Amino acid sequence: MSLTPPILLVGAGKMGGAMLRGWLDAGLAPSYAVDPSMPPSPGQAVTIVADADAIPADFAPAAVILAVKPQSATAALPHYARFPNAVMLSIMAGRSIAGLTAALHNQAVVRAMPNTPAAIGQGFTVACAAPGVAQVQRQLCDTLLQAVGEVAWVEDELLIDPVTAVSGGGPAYVFLLAELLEKAAIEQGIPADLARHMARKTVSGSGALLAASEEDAAQLRRNVTSPAGTTERALAVMMETSAWPDTISRAIAAATARSRELGG
Repeated sequence: MSLTPPILLVGAGKMGGAMLRGWLDAGLAPSYAVDPSMPPSPGQAVTIVADADAIPADFAPAAVILAVKPQSATAALPHYARFPNAVMLSIMAGRSIAGLTAALHNQAVVRAMPNTPAAIGQGFTVACAAPGVAQVQRQLCDTLLQAVGEVAWVEDELLIDPVTAVSGGGPAYVFLLAELLEKAAIEQGIPADLARHMARKTVSGSGALLAASEEDAAQLRRNVTSPAGTTERALAVMMETSAWPDTISRAIAAATARSRELGG
């Protein structure tokens, strides 16, 4: 098995940790991860250390993956400018390529936004490379991101903010739907354990059908909706202008604005 070149992961939280598991499954050369909340792990495929100072001076990663919280970036980033030959792959929400490049002394930067289904290899990531990123560096980032799901590339960095709102945050909106379906089922007298199982299977099964179908989402919705039936009655409530159509638009706009705020 061909190993991915050595990497340095900065931040092994939920997203960083999920991606790391995918990389290990795909085959990874001896690498390092920085995470002060995790116990050190010398001798493992990925050595976990508490801070940048614990990384050996002769370690030369091909990529540094920046997975810290965006609010922590200002303090964290200068410690990783010591790897001038590495491509910097940022999965931090909001942090712009220009800001990252300045903080990292003009190193090659790729900005990406994955989502949490990466934890089971079903992630979706949109990435954007800064000018000057070499093709081999872009390919390495593509390989790293594909290890946890599908990857799409854009040339316009401004698209990453709405991508963050739709795809990055999207799993939370789907989980909220499952949560609300469960709650509503209980309100209608369905036992709590059945309500939870039914809501989860309905959401996951519908997602699987959507993924497998060549029909668009609107047509799949219509396929479920019998004229004058129960689903039509429910959708009449959900599709009022002030209900889901307006709420979803406002929610995505709010999340997009917040992504831009985080970029400073």
